[in-house]
Amino acid sequence: MFIKDWKKDLFTIPNMLSLFRLLLIPVYIVIYLNADADIDYYIAGGILAVSCLTDMIDGQIARHFNMISTIGKILDPFADKITQFSLIVCLTLEYPILLPLVILFFIKEVFQLVAGLLTLRKGQMLTGALITGKISTAVLFVSLIILVMFPNIGPVAVNIIMVVDGILLLISFLHYAITYFTHGKMIQELNPTEKEENT
Repeated sequence: MFIKDWKKDLFTIPNMLSLFRLLLIPVYIVIYLNADADIDYYIAGGILAVSCLTDMIDGQIARHFNMISTIGKILDPFADKITQFSLIVCLTLEYPILLPLVILFFIKEVFQLVAGLLTLRKGQMLTGALITGKISTAVLFVSLIILVMFPNIGPVAVNIIMVVDGILLLISFLHYAITYFTHGKMIQELNPTEKEENT
C-alpha cells in the first residue's frame, strides 16, 4: 500500500513543504560558504528561519487537514535532520570547536535510525518525537542561527552555545536510548493497516 500510494501522498502540502526545506539546504550552503559581507550572513540566517517556519507549519497543516501520511512521517524528520547536520557542519568549518557537537549529533541520529528500524521490524514504532528531542532541536536551531547571523560573535559565546547544545543533545540521546531499550510508552504496536504499509 505504501509503495502504491507514495506518489499521491508525496504531493500534499505538508510533504511539499518538507521537500522545499530540502531544496533550501544547498542554497544555504552556497550562500554561507561564500559569504563575505554581513548581508550574506543575514540572508543565510533568513533561509534557516524560513526552514524553521515551514517545519512548524507543515505539521499543523497535516494534522488540521488530515494529511498525515506514512511518507510524511519519514520525509519531515529526514528534512529536519539533514538541515541540522548541514548547518552544524558548515559552522564547524568556521568554528572548529563545534566538532564534538557534530560527532554527538551524528552518533545520536545513527542510533535513532538503527533503533527505529529494529523496532519497526518488530511491528512497533515510536509514535512521535520525545519532548527532550523537541527541546534539543528548537534550541539547536535557534543557537546555530545566531552563530550564522553574527559571525563576529566572541569565543566565549561560541563555547556557551556548544556546551548548552551538547548537554541538550546528550539528554535527548539518553532519553531516546532508554525509551527504545525499555520499550517505553511512546513505543506502540502498529495497527494492521500500518503493518501492511511498512512490509
